[in-house]
Amino acid sequence: MRRLLATLLIVASLAIASGAFTQSFNVSLGLQKGPQQPIKFSHKTHAGLLGMDCLYCHYGAIKSPIANIPAVSLCMGCHKIAVTDRPEIRKLSDYYSRGETPPWVEVYKLPQHVKFNHKRHVLANVACTKCHGPVQEMDAVYQYPSLKMGWCVSCHRDSLKSVNFPASMDCLTCHH
Repeated sequence: MRRLLATLLIVASLAIASGAFTQSFNVSLGLQKGPQQPIKFSHKTHAGLLGMDCLYCHYGAIKSPIANIPAVSLCMGCHKIAVTDRPEIRKLSDYYSRGETPPWVEVYKLPQHVKFNHKRHVLANVACTKCHGPVQEMDAVYQYPSLKMGWCVSCHRDSLKSVNFPASMDCLTCHH
């Protein structure tokens, strides 16, 4: 009976591990141009040239597990008066006047068995660029790191040296 139980546990563990391993291949890296978005938004202009803080637009990152995609109304706060004649701003204005959200294409996709909490990382003073790369130099954002488990674990391991915010090494912190 014990041998059967041990065999079942090993088979179940291998099945789960192989599922996690194969899902990590769904990550497309190296494109360095990002997916085609409905509006060409330049992070290089907003975060770089204008020096806007990430949390101004992605305010959800400090309040919740997810970082929000900014509402069109936030963009229109400036673009009702700034560079209104540009084609991409006209597209934005059209979405705003129709009360619609642009169909943004997701850039960062984690496997279904992984949970990530932006709030925890922001409150631990992890700079956005640590995970998202030099966004201030990107026109369209692309997935900068691999997001594979080893990449995350190495950062968590490094944080254990920190007195202020050592990250948990408990598997259930990040996995369902």
